[in-house]
Amino acid sequence: MTVPTTSTAVSKSQRAYAYLRERIEDGRFVPGYRLVLAQLAGELDMSVVPVREAIRRLEAEGLVTFERNVGAQVALIKETEYQHTMETLALVEGFATALSAPHLSAAQLDAARAVNERMRECLADFDPHRFTELNLEFHAVLFEPCPNPHVLDLVHRGWRRMTVLRDSSFSFVPGRARESVAEHDRILDLVVRLQAGDATPEQVELAARRHRTTTLDAVLARQASHHLSHKATEVQR
Repeated sequence: MTVPTTSTAVSKSQRAYAYLRERIEDGRFVPGYRLVLAQLAGELDMSVVPVREAIRRLEAEGLVTFERNVGAQVALIKETEYQHTMETLALVEGFATALSAPHLSAAQLDAARAVNERMRECLADFDPHRFTELNLEFHAVLFEPCPNPHVLDLVHRGWRRMTVLRDSSFSFVPGRARESVAEHDRILDLVVRLQAGDATPEQVELAARRHRTTTLDAVLARQASHHLSHKATEVQR
């Protein structure tokens, strides 16, 4: 029997780490997804040892949690941190969108509609990572013309923070994606009405804010449901 060299062991561990991290970040392994050592080792054609090392590394980074009698699973979103970030982003992005609305050109509105159509096309073969990229592209068209640089800076900070917390909320609540696209249409309609004098900046701001908080509500509801299911399983044990 040939004993693997240290470099070989490290190589396999690194390969397992890259494999797991990529799937966590692109939403294929959603929050709460169980990481079964034997199954993953089979997929990677290696023993469970390097997979275990990779999982421990991800655990140290906060991307994976380990619970007794449950095993390793993709870390759930920290409710309070995610909630506070989304609530703040809802306020500042809603305000930025309202400030931008009078300045948006017909070409910019057409660009936003085109992005939203691409998002709608994504629904058939849903890719949460790609959908989130397009979602940011859509909203950026609406908030980037904001004439207040301080407000715009806060919006940018909020989006960067969301990327750190989770690559995509839509991997957690994929059913929210279709509603999100429809809400985009309504926000664009409100902007057009505002420019025609038939809507107010406050209406645009409220619609943009509700759009963000509705996603937050869906994620928190999903999180609560997962916790209840987990507790019920523990009671049955």
